[in-house]
This record gives sequence, C-alpha cells and structure tokens, in this order.
Amino acid sequence: INPASTVNLPLAFMALEKLNSLQKKGIDMHTPVVFDSSYVEQQPLYADASSTTGLPSMAHFIKRALLISENDPYNRLYQFVGQKEVNRNLHRKGYKDSRIVRQFMGFTTEQNRRSNPIRFLNEDGSTRYYQPPLHNTDSIDFSQVIKLGKAHYDSRDTLVHAPFDFTLHNKLPLADLQQLLQSVMFPASVPKKQRFNLTKDDYDFLYRYLSQYPSETPYPKYDTTLFYDSYVKFFFRDKSHRMPEHVRVFNKVGWSYGFLTDVSYVADFKNQVEYMLTATVYVNSDEILNDGKYDYDTVGYPFLYHLGQIIYQHELKRDRKFKPNLSAFQVKYEKRDKKDTRPALSEVDN
Repeated sequence: INPASTVNLPLAFMALEKLNSLQKKGIDMHTPVVFDSSYVEQQPLYADASSTTGLPSMAHFIKRALLISENDPYNRLYQFVGQKEVNRNLHRKGYKDSRIVRQFMGFTTEQNRRSNPIRFLNEDGSTRYYQPPLHNTDSIDFSQVIKLGKAHYDSRDTLVHAPFDFTLHNKLPLADLQQLLQSVMFPASVPKKQRFNLTKDDYDFLYRYLSQYPSETPYPKYDTTLFYDSYVKFFFRDKSHRMPEHVRVFNKVGWSYGFLTDVSYVADFKNQVEYMLTATVYVNSDEILNDGKYDYDTVGYPFLYHLGQIIYQHELKRDRKFKPNLSAFQVKYEKRDKKDTRPALSEVDN
C-alpha cells in the first residue's frame, strides 16, 4: 500500500530525463541549483555541506536519495520535475495505477501540487536558468479508498481509534516498481514508450549509485557504523553488515508505516549469475499506524534477508543455457580517502 521512498527511483530517472531537455541552456546534473520559496510552508535551499562544492545539484540529490534513501533529496527532485509532469510521465509510460503526489514534508494536498521556484547558477552565483513555481492543475483520481489498521496517531500525536487513511498518498504497485527498474537496467527489454530519455553518462551514473556503498562514498561522507554496506540491500542485510565481494545489488528500498520494500537487480560477477527480485512485506503486529512501533528488526529484515538468500542460492545452482553478459554493470566505484578527517554524517532524515 505504501511505497515509501521507493518513489525516489522514478523521480531520479525523470529528473535526468528533464535535465537532458535543458542541455541547450547549458544545464546538466552537476550544475549548481538553489531553491527559493513562493508558497506557504515551502522550504528554500541554498547550500549543501555534504557536496564537494558546498552547493546543491541534481546529481548530488540523486546520490543521496539512492545511497541511503535520504528524504529531502526526494522532495527536491519532486519540486524540479513537478507533480504534473511526474504523473503525466508515469501514465504516458503505461503506469496507469501509479501516482506520486506527496512530498515527505507533511504537506496538504494543495501544497503538494505546488513546487518551489528554482535557479540553476553560473560559477559567479548569477542565474543561468530560472524555473518558475510549478502548479499542477490536473485532476488526480483519489476515488479508491485505501485504509489500514485498527488505530493510528494523527499529526497532533493523538491516538485515533480508526484505520489510517492512505487514500491521498503515493501509490506505486510492485509490478510497476520492478518494470521501472528494468527499464533502466535493460532498456531494450521494455517497449519504447516505457524507456526514459537518458544518455550513456546517465545510465553509468545511475548504475554507480544504485549499487555503490556508503563506505566507498566520499561525498556525502556517511558514518559507516550506522550506514553500513548492506544498509539498503535488504536481500543481503544480515548481522555481519557485509556484502559478498563479487556481488553488486542495483536497487532501491523503502520503509514506512510498517512496510518494507526492495526492488533489486542482483549481479554476481564471479559466478556469472544475474536476476531481478522485488518484494514488499507489512510488519505491524499491533495494527496501530504512525506509532513508530513496527516489527522491522524482528520480522521484516530477517524475512527479506532469508527470502533473498533462498533466491540467491537457487540462482547459483540453476542451470543456464546462456551465460549473462554483465560488462555493462561492471562499474568503477569511488573510493573514500582514509586520511579524510571530516566528521561523518550520522544525523540523517531517511
């Protein structure tokens, strides 16, 4: 029911697609970008201390969204693409039952329809390209009522003895989620209308940050005791926190309201094995939502790990008529400098 931050996946693809339409204006994913505010509760953004330049960029938002599933980068990608284009794009590509209509900011339905004014900057800080505030006037189909649980805490932290209402929330069916990842990992395998307009550099960038580990990443410099290598690799997340050396998982996860979701493409370069695996599990034994008490550690993560290992072991043993060509996914990863004395990020909203 709740896709949580798996919605980062199509937003990252759409942001890169939109950037390609702005190339003639001298804009790319690395161009510094700042956000002003023009509507109630909108949050401006003028700096990003976790980037190499100290300034935000679409590339850095995508990195942060994919590496450990940070929330604010998702909001900024949403604001850049705009609610109208996000949903028209999903529907054009055939994802009729999907919708992305909410930022992770506690906004009203009307506030979510509006996006901040955005400025891409020249090196001297002057404006290279201005995107005015966006306002989605398209109608959104909220006719399907979606409620869950027996009680929930509301925005005032009051216990309400009624199901939690997901009717106005984001919606991303599991099959659509897997098809979205497939369309970028294997664009030739999906109909042309489902492919994103991406360049080779875009694909290389996505392959890197869908699979790179926080311990390899210098910017942002995450605290790897908290954000360990398997942190967002649920099908390989065991108590050791380590990943097999010869395996890379290109994936996006999400967790919220008791839902745990992982959409993955797994490549084992040593054993020449590849497969896609997507799963979601709902773990909320007390049936109270928004109380911060879910069975992630006792049920959710162990279940997804064991599921992942059963499938992985099956794939290792399964006879294949054709050996996969994994060369496109042999990524050159970044390396963190062991002499880097900057403090590591541990307080992150994700």
